[in-house]
Amino acid sequence: MMPAGAVVEQALALSHADEAMVIVTDAHEASLRWAGNSMTTNGSSISRDWAVISIFRDGPNSARVGSVSSTSVDPAEIEAVVRASETAARTAEPAKDAMPLLTPDSDGLPDAGSEWAAAPGSTGIEIFTDLARDLAGGFDGADRLYGFAYHQMHTTWLGTSTGIRRRFVQPTGSVEVNGKRGEGADLASAWVGVGTADFTDVDVPALLTELSRRLDWSKRRVELPAGRYETLLPPSAVADLMIYLAWSMEGRGAHEGHSAFATAGGTRIGERLSDIPLTLYSDPSAGGLEYRPFVATSSSSESLSVFDNGLAARRVDWLRDGVIESLVYPRATAAEFDAPTTVPGENLLLTGGSGASIEAMIADTERGLLLTTLWYIREVDPATLLLTGLTRDGVYLVENGEVTAAVNNFRFNESPIDLLRRTTEAGATETTLPREWKDWFTRTAMPPLRIPDFHMSSVSQAT
Repeated sequence: MMPAGAVVEQALALSHADEAMVIVTDAHEASLRWAGNSMTTNGSSISRDWAVISIFRDGPNSARVGSVSSTSVDPAEIEAVVRASETAARTAEPAKDAMPLLTPDSDGLPDAGSEWAAAPGSTGIEIFTDLARDLAGGFDGADRLYGFAYHQMHTTWLGTSTGIRRRFVQPTGSVEVNGKRGEGADLASAWVGVGTADFTDVDVPALLTELSRRLDWSKRRVELPAGRYETLLPPSAVADLMIYLAWSMEGRGAHEGHSAFATAGGTRIGERLSDIPLTLYSDPSAGGLEYRPFVATSSSSESLSVFDNGLAARRVDWLRDGVIESLVYPRATAAEFDAPTTVPGENLLLTGGSGASIEAMIADTERGLLLTTLWYIREVDPATLLLTGLTRDGVYLVENGEVTAAVNNFRFNESPIDLLRRTTEAGATETTLPREWKDWFTRTAMPPLRIPDFHMSSVSQAT
C-alpha cells in the first residue's frame, strides 16, 4: 500500500477546495477463538479506511462541507475521492458548526514530525502465544470453556490544508472467557474478561480461577421474584452503565431541553449527584488506558465537529467530587452557549471510593445480590436516562457476608444518574472490561458500587 502519510499529502495537493482535511486509518487486527475446550479459529487482517473532507467558505463562520470515505488502496483513485468530496461540499447546506480551521500552533500539540512517515502499528496472531499456552491448561479441566481474544492496532494520520499533521497509534485488545458446568436444568454459566493494550498484563490462570469460583457459587440455586434488592455492581457492570451516561452528556441537548442533563433554567452542571466524592473523568494520558490525544473525525455530530480536527483532547472531569462538572461541547456549540470546549473521551474512569475490594463489600453484606455482567442495555426514557437490560452469566445471593447460591436472571430498569445518587458505597477503582459496550468502548476503570435498592423489574428466562 502507498504510505498513509503520502496519501494525505497527495490528496491535499489535489484539492481545489478552499480548505481540506484528510484522515487515514490503517488497521491491523488479529483474533483467536475457542469453544468446548478447543481452539477453533485464528486469523489476522490489514485494512485501510480514509476520508477527504472538503470545505468551501462563504465567510469565517459560514461554510459548506463534503466528506467522502474510501477503503481503496489504489493510488489512482485518490483524485476521484477528492473530486467527489468537493462535489458533495458544493451542493451541501451551510454547516451549522462552521468555525475557522485550527492551525499547528492552535493548542500546543506537537507536530507529528518524523513519525509522519513511520510505518503503521502492527499485530498478528503471535501476540496470543502466551495466552494460548495458558488456556491449554484450562482446557484440561472439567469445565467447558468458550471465548475469544482480539487485538487491534489502529494508526491514524490527520493532515489539513492549514498545516496540521498529527499521527497516533492506538492499541486495543481484550480477552473474554465463558465457562459452563453441568447440563440441562443444572447448567451453570459464568464470564470473565479483561481489556489490554498488548497482552503482557493478562493473567490467564487468575481469570480461570475466578471463573471456577463463580461456577462453584452455582452449586446451590435459589429462585427470587422481581423487586428491589441491595445489589453489588462489579466494575464491569458499572462501566457499562457509566459509558451510557457519558454518551448522553451532549451540551446542546441539555441546553435545548431534550436530555437528562437539562433543567428548566439550562443545564444540570453544578448539581450534586452523590455525597460520595466520586469523580468521573476521561484522560488521554491515563496509564494503560491512553487514547488518541486529538480530534480526528470525518463527520460532524452533537459531540464532534470536522472543524475541530486536530484539536487537543485533554482530561475532562464529567463529575467532580459528586457534582456534575462538564458536558460535551465542540467549539461551535461552546461559542453558542458560552461554555468551555470539551472533547468526548475514549476512556472513562470513576474514582473516589473507599478502596474496599468487592470481597470486602460482600463480607459487609447481610443479604443482597451480587451481579457479574449486564447485557442488552437499551434506553427507555432519554429525559431521565432510564435504561433497561438483562443480567447475564451469574447473579448470586449474598447472605451474612458470603455468596451462598446462584439466582435467576432479571430484567432491570435503572438510570445511571439515579444510581449515582443512591449509591451508598464505592470500592476500589480497577481497570475493567465492559461486557455490553466492549466492541465500541474498551478502556475503563471503575469501582464496585453498592446500591441499596437496585430495581429488578421482572424475572428473565435468559440462561
